[in-house]
Amino acid sequence: MFSRPYNAVLIVPTGIGASIGGYAGDALPLARAMAKICDYLITHPNVLNGAQLYWPSSNILYVEGYGLDNFSCGNWGLDPVLSNRVGLILDQGIESDLMLRHIQAANAARATLGLKLTDYIVTDASLGVELRITNSGTSWGTISNPGSLLRAAEKLINIDRAEAIAVVSRFPDEIDKTLLNNYRSGSGVDPIAGAESVISHLIVSQFCIPAAHAPALNPLPLDSTISPRSAAEELGYTFLSSVLVGLSRAPQFVTKQNFHSIWADDVDALVVPATACGGSSVLSLNQRNSVLIAVAENETAINVLPESLKLKAITVNSYLEALGVLVAHKAGIDINTIGLNLSSLSSLTER
Repeated sequence: MFSRPYNAVLIVPTGIGASIGGYAGDALPLARAMAKICDYLITHPNVLNGAQLYWPSSNILYVEGYGLDNFSCGNWGLDPVLSNRVGLILDQGIESDLMLRHIQAANAARATLGLKLTDYIVTDASLGVELRITNSGTSWGTISNPGSLLRAAEKLINIDRAEAIAVVSRFPDEIDKTLLNNYRSGSGVDPIAGAESVISHLIVSQFCIPAAHAPALNPLPLDSTISPRSAAEELGYTFLSSVLVGLSRAPQFVTKQNFHSIWADDVDALVVPATACGGSSVLSLNQRNSVLIAVAENETAINVLPESLKLKAITVNSYLEALGVLVAHKAGIDINTIGLNLSSLSSLTER
């Protein structure tokens, strides 16, 4: 019997303090569970990167946020690959010892995981990352020298044939102590996540290839009260390993249909926090045939509910409930038939 592929998108927006998925790869268990239901699960680095921890899966597609937005509105398709040749950009502003740690991490990924990497390139100027927090409490940021970043990426692509780009930039160590302590304790917004997304967006928008970012930071003092959700970032000197693993199998972006490519019309379901329904990908996919599943337990620092935007959604209490909805949807079962309160059919002629 013919069964067409079932594809879903999982989004937990970056830098909005999501109680699940707003920390160091803490949505990865959810992604692993969802991937067992789907032929392809499409999600983004914020969900899959756990600093030095990761869990690669052949049917989880690692798609940067700008690329995900272009995919969702139908501009780009996703072409799954066996492997990518990953180029590494290092910010000139990284101190020599800290830079060596990242080079060693890249060499370890080659020797231990068998990843294909180009030679690395150091930017011709410090990138100058600056961090910002909005009045609503979400994080964002800027870089002072975007041209330096783009020149480095262009060399890796044109000279060393890079098919995906990993960036390591020096982030400020002087982060608001209250924000940082809240994040480490599992109750606040990731203060650097918003700035990270700006860096990867620049490369993807300019070169239309996969990209992701890892921050270079000095290790923080040991703290016995660290939340398990944040603990992955306490394990070493670099967060680069999960980025390299993700990019090694990240799908390529295509603008023309081919036999292997996946397009927005192929997405059956989208799962998002219930208070974060205003993103470009959510709005685009909701105009197609995708079922929107909004999860109430995943609270965020924003409050954009599906009903406020007149989006058709199935709102559930938990991600476990969302998994059940996906199972029923894939099986072609009306979720209203599962439960105690099943109403009788009424006559259409009387309406």
